[in-house]
Amino acid sequence: MAKIIAIVNQKGGVGKTTSCVNLAAALHQKGARTLLCDFDPQANATSGMGVDKGRAPNVYDLLVRSVEPKNAVVPTPYGDVLPANKDLAGAGVELISLDRREYRLKDALDKLSPNYDYIFIDCPPSLELLTLNALCAANTVLVPVQCEYYALEGLSDLMNTIRRMKQRLNPSLELEGVLLTMYDGRTNLSIQVAEEVKRHFPGKVYATVIPRNVRLSEAPSHGKPVMAYDSLSRGAEAYSALAEEFAARNR
Repeated sequence: MAKIIAIVNQKGGVGKTTSCVNLAAALHQKGARTLLCDFDPQANATSGMGVDKGRAPNVYDLLVRSVEPKNAVVPTPYGDVLPANKDLAGAGVELISLDRREYRLKDALDKLSPNYDYIFIDCPPSLELLTLNALCAANTVLVPVQCEYYALEGLSDLMNTIRRMKQRLNPSLELEGVLLTMYDGRTNLSIQVAEEVKRHFPGKVYATVIPRNVRLSEAPSHGKPVMAYDSLSRGAEAYSALAEEFAARNR
């Protein structure tokens, strides 16, 4: 059975999708069976893996129309993808009237789980019904944190949400780890934020940090993870190192 990891932070622009795409692709490159579930209506992870955003069926069809999950999976050279599109934006409202509304994604991923080692869920930048579905489906939560001034703002809200999820809906949910992104070792601010995050989450912060890197920003426009776009870039090296650290923690 796969380990299911939700990549969550209600703050936008912290590197959730970049981390989801590149960690899944780096683990696939190292021989793991990976599935990336794009659960964000913007569908950036879908296009970032080279999959057409208009492709159907997709994750919306699993949630609302109860389509068979295996029919929505798209194989790519970088790992399998469960794509999303803008229809997902309305799913939060449509789910309200459905049975097991918090568990619709879990029910779908449980059918796919035997085929994979890891399933990564790229969550929307908010704590609403879609994110609750992801947290009900997940075994663990990976939190990307941008090395900037407002980084810790909202993290306490996220941790409270995870605690409430454990109490009410998913007792086995745990924190996988905290990933520092957009790190610039030349600035005092990045160093200070990193120290503060490590103080708040002792033993849970990855040693690998993701630097600011132009290649990481360029790769999605080519529909490729960074290791396929420029395997020698600092961004590719960082996500390759992260994949090794992640795999070692989960051995």
